[in-house]
Amino acid sequence: MPLNVAVLTISDTRTAADDRSGNYLAEQLQTAGHQIAEKAIVPDDIYQIRAIVSRWIADATVQIILTTGGTGVTGRDGTPEAITPLLDKQIAGFGELFRSLSYTEIKTAAIQSRAIAGVANCTYIFCIPGSSGACRTAWEGILSDQLDANYRPCNFGSLLPRLQE
Repeated sequence: MPLNVAVLTISDTRTAADDRSGNYLAEQLQTAGHQIAEKAIVPDDIYQIRAIVSRWIADATVQIILTTGGTGVTGRDGTPEAITPLLDKQIAGFGELFRSLSYTEIKTAAIQSRAIAGVANCTYIFCIPGSSGACRTAWEGILSDQLDANYRPCNFGSLLPRLQE
């Protein structure tokens, strides 16, 4: 079941030419048979992040939003603060599982990640750290299976029709 996915890179320095993380996610999604609804880059600004994600949440054709960047603890990292107020429900297990997987790769540095996920207006949102390694960890360890309608015992893709209930 192909899903329509929007990919947002959050960075003050990335451009379309050097957006390794956003490009990696878009390539993996397309390889898995999903459609890229839109791909964008936005600065580390809470209100600019919120504006574009809100537009995608309101677009009934966008089923999944993946963001990369802005999940750290430095002064400009504000993705969780931008996204959390938009969520109808949080998926706490995503951040917990992501940090657990990251720990096996980067040890205690995993604690610096504030990866989050949730649902807003029947749209799944996954906020991933900005490194290409973190995007690989999230894709290979969680998202590739959870966005695959054939993955058992359950997956987010198959739950999409039931989000409106």
